Amino acid sequence: MRLAVGSTNGVAGRGTGPRFLVPRPGPGVMEPSLYTVKAIIILDNDGERLYAKYYDDTYPSVKEQKTFEKNIFNKTHRTDSEIALLEGLTVVYKSSVDLYFYVIGSPQENELMLMTVLSCLVESLGQMFRKNVEKRALMENMDAVFLAVDEIVDGGVVLESDPLQVMQRVSLRINTEPSS
Repeated sequence: MRLAVGSTNGVAGRGTGPRFLVPRPGPGVMEPSLYTVKAIIILDNDGERLYAKYYDDTYPSVKEQKTFEKNIFNKTHRTDSEIALLEGLTVVYKSSVDLYFYVIGSPQENELMLMTVLSCLVESLGQMFRKNVEKRALMENMDAVFLAVDEIVDGGVVLESDPLQVMQRVSLRINTEPSS
């Protein structure tokens, strides 16, 4: 990491205030990115996919995605922890009745940010379904699940972390859609 000299008044080379070192990324150091989330996955208690949305091409084919999902499920379904590293990715997860929710990020991603996305999703769905989130309710309201995920994350960028805002936006969109 390279260090650059700066000043406290915000203008380099001017002022008489003390100078300090500001870290700048050097070669091989990744710049921060808004693209936080690589995937959001919901599996049932058998490890079968109910919902999956991938935001990059880490797993380009459905076969690779399903293999990854099986690996995640096998590693996490018997543990009480909330964070795992799998295949070079950071995985945060939570179970609810008969469902497993996963948010996947890059290995250097902030686990707290990923956990915020996960908590927002689970809490939003819980408020929308007015009870614990379970497979039957999820399957009956899959349109709300799609809308909720789209309100929380767009293209891997986190848009919202407040479950009340997500719930309000989703209910507004569901109530204003024309009936067929």
